[in-house]
Amino acid sequence: MNIVVGVTGGIAAYKTVQLVRLLIKSGHEVTVIPTEDALRFVGTPTWEAISRNTVTTSVHDDVARVRHVALGQAAELVIVAPATANTIAKMTAGLADDLLGTTLLATTAPVAIAPAMHTEMWRHPSTQANITTLRERGVHVLGPADGELTGGDSGPGRMLEPEAIFADALALLAPQDLTGTRVAISAGGTREPIDPVRFLGNRSSGRQGVALAAEAAARGAQVTLVSANISADVLAAAKHPLVDIHVVGTAAELGAAMQDAAASADVVIMAAAVADYRPATASDQKLTKEEGVLDRIDLAVNDDIVAGLAASRPDGQTIVAFAAETLADPAARRERAAGKRERKGVDLLAVNLADADHGFENPDNAVEVIGAGGAVVASAEGPKRGVAAAIWDAVVTLRG
Repeated sequence: MNIVVGVTGGIAAYKTVQLVRLLIKSGHEVTVIPTEDALRFVGTPTWEAISRNTVTTSVHDDVARVRHVALGQAAELVIVAPATANTIAKMTAGLADDLLGTTLLATTAPVAIAPAMHTEMWRHPSTQANITTLRERGVHVLGPADGELTGGDSGPGRMLEPEAIFADALALLAPQDLTGTRVAISAGGTREPIDPVRFLGNRSSGRQGVALAAEAAARGAQVTLVSANISADVLAAAKHPLVDIHVVGTAAELGAAMQDAAASADVVIMAAAVADYRPATASDQKLTKEEGVLDRIDLAVNDDIVAGLAASRPDGQTIVAFAAETLADPAARRERAAGKRERKGVDLLAVNLADADHGFENPDNAVEVIGAGGAVVASAEGPKRGVAAAIWDAVVTLRG
């Protein structure tokens, strides 16, 4: 996809470097158009190095190609991040005194802005009136967040984090190929209590399952998300009118919630990291080392939730399972995943590499989707929202 990223003169411009990186890693072609003020915060060499494209602010460069119009005409999406109060005012007035301004007037692509300014500027009646006007014209306003600002201030006006802008902006172009589809997704890591202060658990952040839910909703699906121990900031990415969130803690709670959700679902995705074992008994009082009761913990096996869902599925339901593997050899991972897909009776199995750079507690993932006969029907590497899109593409293809 051909994406233009406009950068304006705010301290949050440093975050936009990461946004461009995320877009590039997802396979998009990115042209950065900074304003002159933006270059006071992040210089031209940085933008050119990260985007791999020439960067200029002037309408007088590359005149033969009519660059000041061509960039807007070729764009499939325009993101302005940060969008300062001044830039928002200029957009509202239709001013085009630099390359970013002419590009915004020349494009018919979706435009998303990520406001960034101090709280007083954001709340000023002129800014609010400008935001209302831009929304009426179809501009998508992403944020701002409420949080710490420069100078020690705090309040609404903080630019969204790059990962949130990345996900929200690309969602504007999501195909509506899941409209009318009912989806049940599990996410996060279960925790099995030992006593009131200890548990057996895992390192799952829930980001991949949340990304799958957000992508499904963006594509029109009605989603039930069963959330197991996901932090509030990660879970916030799943908030959408089409997403119904149910919070659980243990494997047993997750299994019961997924059985209920799957009963009426067209697609079930088990992305949660479910504990294989639980303490055979959980104490209602804190156990102490002095008593010696922590020297040994007897374990009981948890039910295989996804296998149970597959065994009791209604006709026409598609089930996708996940398997985190640390095997370095891709062929070995595929072989193991193919066997697991067969044993569990699921349609697709997404095997993801879990290492220092991918999988648990990381913003990125590397996944291969295994179908019938052990065939790799899809693969993706990069931000988890992009991986989620690839998985949904495979599901849509399978369901015809």
